[in-house]
Amino acid sequence: MGRRLSVRVPATTANVGSGFDCLGIAFALHDELELELTEDPTELSITVDGEGEGNVPLDERHLVIQSLLTGLEAWGGRRPGLRLTCHNRIPHSRGLGSSAAAIVAGLAFAWGISRGEEPLDLPELTRISSRIEGHPDNAGAAVWGGAILAWFADDDVRLVNLDLHDSLGVRVWVPDFEVGTAGARSVLPASVPRADAVTQAIAAAALPLALERRPDLIFAATEDRLHQQYRAELMPQSWDLLRSLRAVGVPAAISGAGPAIFAVGSVEELAAADACRADGFRRLEPAVGTGVELRVEG
Repeated sequence: MGRRLSVRVPATTANVGSGFDCLGIAFALHDELELELTEDPTELSITVDGEGEGNVPLDERHLVIQSLLTGLEAWGGRRPGLRLTCHNRIPHSRGLGSSAAAIVAGLAFAWGISRGEEPLDLPELTRISSRIEGHPDNAGAAVWGGAILAWFADDDVRLVNLDLHDSLGVRVWVPDFEVGTAGARSVLPASVPRADAVTQAIAAAALPLALERRPDLIFAATEDRLHQQYRAELMPQSWDLLRSLRAVGVPAAISGAGPAIFAVGSVEELAAADACRADGFRRLEPAVGTGVELRVEG
């Protein structure tokens, strides 16, 4: 024992407008976690600073620990004593992938404990984290970084890495209120009008092309008809900001299940956002992020 592990995992945005439940982007806002292993397998201590401090459980209900134990079971690792320190920078319950980050971090720790001499198996990490989190666009982006297209195929996850066009940047508007993912899911209808489904299919089909090779299509490709309008009642401030941004040509979308707002576009498109009031929102301009990183010492 006495081994130390550290994990760095990025925030993510899912959907990117029309890419509902299948397209995600990581950006350079990270949770950084440290884990010390001890001899006593009953030992568990958790320290949290930053986002979630004072609100998340400090026992086995902590999502990092839950995921770590799931990973140990999957990979045949023996549970040691655990001293976990979390430096959280990803806002919670804002649609920025904090749960996906915690799950991926816990699984990365489990890999380091079970198979620390081997590099992280990213497809395996993607498969298990997506199964736990439920959304391969969020979990996959946290594992791989950059932009990804991902979907479930039976018990596996199919994932395509997208090369974002050099002209594209991102902005994020983080509100001072939360919306739980479960609540945001509960308001979605079981069916939508055919015209909306067709519009969504066209936009979603164009979105990977727009992100990689045709940034001139990005505004149209981020149009959504499946989820954002139905969630407006849960986050009216976010809905108003979204409409204001798109009215001046900013390719903006609700980030994940909200209530944060995310935009991807050219310098000129993102600069148009300066004309919009965003009272109650903190604006970030992160770079596109890299995927999870694991370091094992001792």
